[in-house]
Amino acid sequence: MRGRLVGTTVLVAAAAVACGTEKGQDLVVAGTAPAAPYSGPLHVPAKNLDEDSARATRIESGAAGRALECDGEIYSGGGSDPWSQGDGGATPKEGLKAYFDIEQPDVPRYGYRVEREEADRVLYSFDVGGRTKVAVIVAKDRKNRPGWGPESSASCDPSELPASFTDKQWYEIWTDRHGERVPITKVNSSVGPEHCDWQKAHFLSLGEGKKGKLYARDPDGVLPEGMLTSPYDGDVRMPASAHDTGYRYQDRRLWLTDDPGKAYVRTSHGVEAWPLVSEGMGCA
Repeated sequence: MRGRLVGTTVLVAAAAVACGTEKGQDLVVAGTAPAAPYSGPLHVPAKNLDEDSARATRIESGAAGRALECDGEIYSGGGSDPWSQGDGGATPKEGLKAYFDIEQPDVPRYGYRVEREEADRVLYSFDVGGRTKVAVIVAKDRKNRPGWGPESSASCDPSELPASFTDKQWYEIWTDRHGERVPITKVNSSVGPEHCDWQKAHFLSLGEGKKGKLYARDPDGVLPEGMLTSPYDGDVRMPASAHDTGYRYQDRRLWLTDDPGKAYVRTSHGVEAWPLVSEGMGCA
């Protein structure tokens, strides 16, 4: 499954992959049919585009992308790679399980319902508030894909998924000044990856793709020399030119100036200056 780049967070954050289903929750449930279930085709030829955009992700996700009901843009999606005999399932439900085993997606592994069913394809939907936020289409016996397994899949931004799921993932979801969850393609933060021994550092990602910027909090100096464009400062005066973005995470409030070299984070203890991470620097 292809996902959109979120700033340069991909360089430093190791995505957590859940194993199995949530305790006490089934992979497939009866669910409640929405007022207007997806009525489009279950197979739409996908075209791979050499670009990182919501448009490209939607095109590459085929029919699954069309079945989503996102509040914002599509976040991730695509078609499946080939698999061997025995990797697919004997039933559509086993095909859905094969999707998680083969693709290892960062989406919930519980609570899917059958939204549409045809002879050789089934659309499974994970709903939030009666709207499809994850769509998986499983198909039977396609070329180089024996048995039931994933044909196309797509998901909305993680901010549209339940907090009970996202609270266990690598990213931290911020809210706006009204308390609404903000897409992680706009802003997100994360603890530094343990495998690089950076867990005492913290990263803040703003924007997506090539225009995205990554900032870091490094009070213990665990990040390598040259990674930050300037030193981290945990006690500064808020610049007069700074403005409140409205973005919040716990007691952190994000302020910015016209200078992209630093992000200012106001907390209950004062103001911190998080420097910009040097381009191309990250955890291998």
